[in-house]
Amino acid sequence: MDVAPDIDAVAGESVIVIGGGFGGLSTACYLADAGADVTLLEKNEQLGGRASRLETDGFRFDMGPSWYLMPDVFERFFGHFGRSPDEFYELERLDPHYRVFWKDGDMVDVLPDREKNKQLFEEYEPGAGEAFEAYLEESERTYEIGMEHFVYEDRPRLRDYVDTDVLRYSWGLSLLGKMQGHVEDYFDHPKLQQLMQYTLVFLGGSPYNTPALYNLMSHVDYNMGVYYPEGGIGAVVDGIVELGDDLGVEYVTDAEVTGIEGRRGAFAVDTADGERYLSDLVVSDADYAHTEQELIPKHKRQYSEEYWESRTYAPSAFLLYLGVEGDVPNLEHHTLVLPTGWDRHFEQIFDDPSWPDDPAYYLCVPSETDDTVAPEGHSNLFALVPIAPGLEDTPELREEYRDLVLDDIAENTGTELHDRIVFEETFCVNDFADRYNSYQGSALGLAHTLRQTSLLRPPHRSDAVDGLYFTGSTTTPGIGVPMCLISGQLTAEELSKTA
Repeated sequence: MDVAPDIDAVAGESVIVIGGGFGGLSTACYLADAGADVTLLEKNEQLGGRASRLETDGFRFDMGPSWYLMPDVFERFFGHFGRSPDEFYELERLDPHYRVFWKDGDMVDVLPDREKNKQLFEEYEPGAGEAFEAYLEESERTYEIGMEHFVYEDRPRLRDYVDTDVLRYSWGLSLLGKMQGHVEDYFDHPKLQQLMQYTLVFLGGSPYNTPALYNLMSHVDYNMGVYYPEGGIGAVVDGIVELGDDLGVEYVTDAEVTGIEGRRGAFAVDTADGERYLSDLVVSDADYAHTEQELIPKHKRQYSEEYWESRTYAPSAFLLYLGVEGDVPNLEHHTLVLPTGWDRHFEQIFDDPSWPDDPAYYLCVPSETDDTVAPEGHSNLFALVPIAPGLEDTPELREEYRDLVLDDIAENTGTELHDRIVFEETFCVNDFADRYNSYQGSALGLAHTLRQTSLLRPPHRSDAVDGLYFTGSTTTPGIGVPMCLISGQLTAEELSKTA
């Protein structure tokens, strides 16, 4: 793989990067390394975007991303600058990768041992062990081809796909089907299908609207492994910030951008505190819809309000951060709690938006791995329930749902928390909208549907404002920390093409 994109054409240019999420941090590093004068403006009090941290009473929570997947992407990112991840944080491979409780009383652990996982599949369905091997072989091939030729290489126009090389690389890949049909070709047992599909939550989709191409996530899960960076995902943010600092990036926090005026070579970016920043180029890692609808003049927008209203958005989330006395021995670092039939939950996200009455959810207990995230004798955990974006979000609804989730955890994992909670805080639709300017309070952005994947996602370069660019999860390659890191590279390359 080529790890040195040519972006030297931006040398000497001044660039404002709006937003300090992974996309913005990555873009800033690539541009500064290429010789640009980069200033990054972050609305909130800390860098990291959705990867914020909550620290209180001796507890430290990763408020957003908590899974460290695709280690090759991080190695490639740091490698471009002649560095490596282990200069900034240490990794521990989790064992088990995660635990799954089904609400019929069944439980399994997914292990960092392919043969044992194969045996697990065979126990549920005769022949499923060999199907598991075949599925992972296809998943690995899809990952290798997809990453090199469709993720790291941006193809923003239809003509970019109409050439013999693309046809040769994509031959045999599942480009058009949906994940549900694809998984059914391999496994009949619904629990095995769920084990192959739960990662779709990381892409903001469901088995019924996510392209089968994303079977590559099973290679990420079962073959590449699940890791924990010492100090949490916040430590990864710190590492990238330190790298950017070494490269000359200037970071300004508590700098909420209120307007973008001008064009290539003559931009003015205004902030809520009355400051005005001048630059040759602007990159926005803020929410794409927010940037277009709120920060630039109406006649310079690429998309109408109706466009954004018509999109399919990834779920929002009900998050419950808990500091708890004592241990939670039934829970692993990553634990999933799933109904045996999860169709109803997906319907309540995408088809009939409402608070899920029988939710599928995720529990994260980093204190199982890291004793620095909670005071001695306590556990640190959070619950995440995917919910529809745009739902009504009131204190009364949160309190009611908080009780439902705690009761469900007790019933289905045997972990009683009610009387042991010493700290708690919720985060939900309104918070995503307020803190991150997220459209409809989505936790992730545009979902990866067939109509919102690859060249069908909004572009890195504005067609309406010369010199304005975009990075982050709404652009290609899409949702997730690794994808946002890659988005930073693609955005930097796009700047260089037109500099």
